[in-house]
Amino acid sequence: MSVKNIQIELLSKQYYTLNKITFDYMMRNGDWVTQVRECYDRGDGAGILLYNTEKQTVILTKQFRMPTYMNDNENGFLLEICAGMLDKDNPEACIIRETEEEVGYRLKSVTKVYEAYSSPGVMTEKMHFFIGEYSDDMKVSAGGGLESEHEDIEVLEIPFKEAVRMLNNGEIHDTRTIVLLQYAQIHGLLGA
Repeated sequence: MSVKNIQIELLSKQYYTLNKITFDYMMRNGDWVTQVRECYDRGDGAGILLYNTEKQTVILTKQFRMPTYMNDNENGFLLEICAGMLDKDNPEACIIRETEEEVGYRLKSVTKVYEAYSSPGVMTEKMHFFIGEYSDDMKVSAGGGLESEHEDIEVLEIPFKEAVRMLNNGEIHDTRTIVLLQYAQIHGLLGA
């Protein structure tokens, strides 16, 4: 094992958990060094690209994200896939629940396409990526998120070609959304 003497110091447990981790790490040359890292534990998440082959559309959300506002996003709003944090459920149940809460569609099934670490240098979060086909008859509410969580989510149905144009023009800045729009392109989910 190339890691030993792990010491964890709690720095914050507000909304999520921030720890300072000190550990000894063996370098490839065999030398041991002590390293210190801050590690943010916010749990795992799931996200989905909702697409409609008949209408050639996708569902994206628009919402305010304070961290982006603090880092060069002039108005703080991002276009994103529907996504949420796993509670005590599995990724599939999570994304089906989040889809209904955020965008108002009740899905019967989803397809998992990837799982990946969001920002492995600082976060423990693993993101589970899904795709799911929707139709108008699956709409059960306006969506918008949960009032109890103070969510204020705008639901956007966008032609897939427009979403790709926005992706290529740099108008979409959310990595999760970029990954799934590119997945849809590569796999021809909505035609060529």
